[in-house]
Amino acid sequence: MKEKLEDTISEKSIERMVRTFYPMVLEDDLAGPFFVEKLGSDITSDVWEEHLVLISHFWAFVALGDEKYTGRPMAPHFGMRGISRKAFEQWLKLFAEAVDRVYLAERGAYFKTKSADIAENFMRNLGL
Repeated sequence: MKEKLEDTISEKSIERMVRTFYPMVLEDDLAGPFFVEKLGSDITSDVWEEHLVLISHFWAFVALGDEKYTGRPMAPHFGMRGISRKAFEQWLKLFAEAVDRVYLAERGAYFKTKSADIAENFMRNLGL
């Protein structure tokens, strides 16, 4: 049974989006290896759980102003071997697909716009 699409952005819907997205990333030949190298291939591990919670907090900060996120999102991307504009573009494609699986189009548009802005900023700062 297909889950109902979300009409509101909430901590719960953001977590659902994040947990929809990362299994897709792990299956992807271009984006997946970056995450496997840093976090491993077992998305049920404690390391992955910590990442999923962190990223859920990040998006709740971006979308809702939630203050649970206190990280530095750019920092982990410096020094990644092989990171490329093409990998970021694939990440964005997968992210948009996950957003479409969770949110109605009007709500999902927010995440697509923000993720594109964030990715562009990351690529600029990484010199890609």
